[in-house]
Amino acid sequence: MKQLTIISGKGGTGKTAVAASFAALAENKVLADCDVDASNLHLLLQPQIEREEPFYGMEVAVLDEQRCVECDACREVCRYRAIRQGPVIMEMRCTGCGVCTLVCPEEAISLERRVNGALYRSRTPYGPLAHARLLPGAEGSGRLVTAVRLLAENLAAEWGADFILIDGPPGIGCMVTASLTGVDLALIVTEPTLSGRHDLERVLGVACHFGVETLVCINKYDLNAQNAAAIRDYCTSLGIPVSGEIPFDRRVTEAHVAGYPVVHYDSSPAAQAMENLWEQVAERLKEAS
Repeated sequence: MKQLTIISGKGGTGKTAVAASFAALAENKVLADCDVDASNLHLLLQPQIEREEPFYGMEVAVLDEQRCVECDACREVCRYRAIRQGPVIMEMRCTGCGVCTLVCPEEAISLERRVNGALYRSRTPYGPLAHARLLPGAEGSGRLVTAVRLLAENLAAEWGADFILIDGPPGIGCMVTASLTGVDLALIVTEPTLSGRHDLERVLGVACHFGVETLVCINKYDLNAQNAAAIRDYCTSLGIPVSGEIPFDRRVTEAHVAGYPVVHYDSSPAAQAMENLWEQVAERLKEAS
């Protein structure tokens, strides 16, 4: 069973638009939305939720006011300033390091897990979908990505799927590493801007670090021919194939407003480019070891 992760060095490059179109074009696959901080793949796939599970993230400090003698030992050692005088523990600042539990002479502080989000198993017109929602400001996004991938693997085994299509997060943080590790192929979606090229270089470094074979797609390539050419030259110098170039197309926005992948909506230039891109990616995915 092969796994493909679609990522981008920065947000807003069109990564989810590509992932949604691949979901409509590919056969016998399971879908996973691993952009848990701001998941939006479900907006284009009309999922019907079959099961919801709470996600318990990292531990946070909890104070037993009955045992507390207000010695302030916990506040003095908390480097994250999560404890105010009183003492009062601010959960949003607590990282669950546990130092406060070690210094409290009355053992009035303990660590407890909190519900940080939810994990969903859904059915869509394009196949089974594993996705999640992280509560605002909640920690543990990397662990939630791992939980989504594990659910997707279970779904793939249950459905006898040939591969898993992962809509990964932008950037280079822990969610990206959790989305990339162990996959067979990564597709990086970039845009012809200076920031797009800069962040492409960074996320390529992450993919290379984990030894993941990588392809590149330039979205809205025709908005800046000079930057698009610079990205092509950069990828060529590294031996990274540019497998597709998608033109700027207002029909993509119209399709998303209607709640569909663009390839499901019509046969616009962007939709045709998405189809050509999928053919290239699918071929490389078959060859990936």
